[in-house]
Amino acid sequence: MVEPVISIENLFFSFEGVPILEDVSLTVEQGDFLAVLGPNGGGKSTLLKLLLGLIKPASGTIKVLGQAPGHAGGRIGYLPQHTHVSTSFPITVLEAVHMGTVRPGFRGIAGLARTSRETEKAREALERVNMLDHAKRGLAALSGGQKQRVFIARALVSDPELLLLDEPTASVDSASRSSLFSLLTELNEEMTVVMVSHDISSLVSGVKSVACVNRSLHFHEAPELTGEMLQLSYGGEGDNTCPVELVTHGTVPHRVLGLHTEDLQGDGQSGEDES
Repeated sequence: MVEPVISIENLFFSFEGVPILEDVSLTVEQGDFLAVLGPNGGGKSTLLKLLLGLIKPASGTIKVLGQAPGHAGGRIGYLPQHTHVSTSFPITVLEAVHMGTVRPGFRGIAGLARTSRETEKAREALERVNMLDHAKRGLAALSGGQKQRVFIARALVSDPELLLLDEPTASVDSASRSSLFSLLTELNEEMTVVMVSHDISSLVSGVKSVACVNRSLHFHEAPELTGEMLQLSYGGEGDNTCPVELVTHGTVPHRVLGLHTEDLQGDGQSGEDES
């Protein structure tokens, strides 16, 4: 039996006495592409930090790749939410990717005195995200979508088994967002992907499962949003309320999921429509 990539049981976390996550349990299997959705402040980024071992839970257990958080080293690639680069910071694309190299015991300055093998790995990572042609360019001169690809390359340089991404499309335009989702779907063929987002449009075709987080967590082993998950993550008044409206025009594919209450199921409506 293959061990889960992520295993969380009865997790609680508070900050300065304020509950952030309560009784969270989650299992992520190898090869999954999990979208972690929910409102800002709901605990999504906190969950990633707990997985990385950057913070510790008040109680509960966490295992990542069979180990305690923070012990898996280069087996995990991480794209943080805030990746702003000052226009005055003189770093090239290749140097930025070098910074993702894991060097046990190394205390030097990232980007300096790199070995030929490390440079080769950085170039391979850039090629995987279609950014090798920009290796010598200044990082600050790139577009938002190009920068995100570089930061993903930085996360890939150690050949991780698990890729964690915190709001990877928050600072890019719609065209770049679509391109990044396609890239993540390709990467998922080689590794497990966990992507955090507050935007339900992140529920793209490549996603295989969904977790909605808003202090508690609801997991659905399919790329669908249920009424319970929407209520948990985005609120609403009354049991019959769906707080999200989706309007599509022309040839945009869409799916309407099952109705939220059993009372409405018997009025002759199918509860699901595809076009």
